[in-house]
Amino acid sequence: MTAIVAGAAPLRAARTVAIVLAGVLLVTLAAKVQIPFWPVPMTLHTLAIMAVASSLGPRLAVATVLGYLAAGAAGFPVFSGTPERGLGVAYMAGPTGGYLAGYLVAAGLVGALAAGRRLLGRLAAMLAGLAVIYALGLAWLALFVPADRLVALGLAPFLLGDLVKIGLAAAGTAALPALRRACRTAAR
Repeated sequence: MTAIVAGAAPLRAARTVAIVLAGVLLVTLAAKVQIPFWPVPMTLHTLAIMAVASSLGPRLAVATVLGYLAAGAAGFPVFSGTPERGLGVAYMAGPTGGYLAGYLVAAGLVGALAAGRRLLGRLAAMLAGLAVIYALGLAWLALFVPADRLVALGLAPFLLGDLVKIGLAAAGTAALPALRRACRTAAR
């Protein structure tokens, strides 16, 4: 019995690492999906961040976004528009750096607020997370864009798409418990 308990910790750690790496991969793939848009292409970042946060909870969601940001800071082309628009810390210090920081804060916030909630609660948590992403993103973008153009370039073009992505993420993560139950039933 002691051997089984002693072996559980490394397995649990390996599972946690695998979940975080899968989340980093999901966020990276979401960053690479670019929908032609103006002034910059729209990605599925918001969808991935919200889905990871509401599915995994605050601890694993923050670990996932930290892993994503660490990979980007190390020069891996994980961000949207990389390597064409730069790599590493230089990219992170550019106009989109505030949004990247917003993803980290939103992951923790959404993960905490969405825990145990149904569809509307998850949706509200994701809206709070989106507000954080935009607040940090616009505050940083203000260093690069004139104040009178800030909302027109950093918020307005993306708001409707982000609301749709949040709706999809909330509906998808609300369906996960039913899917898990169905898989367990089918496996019996």
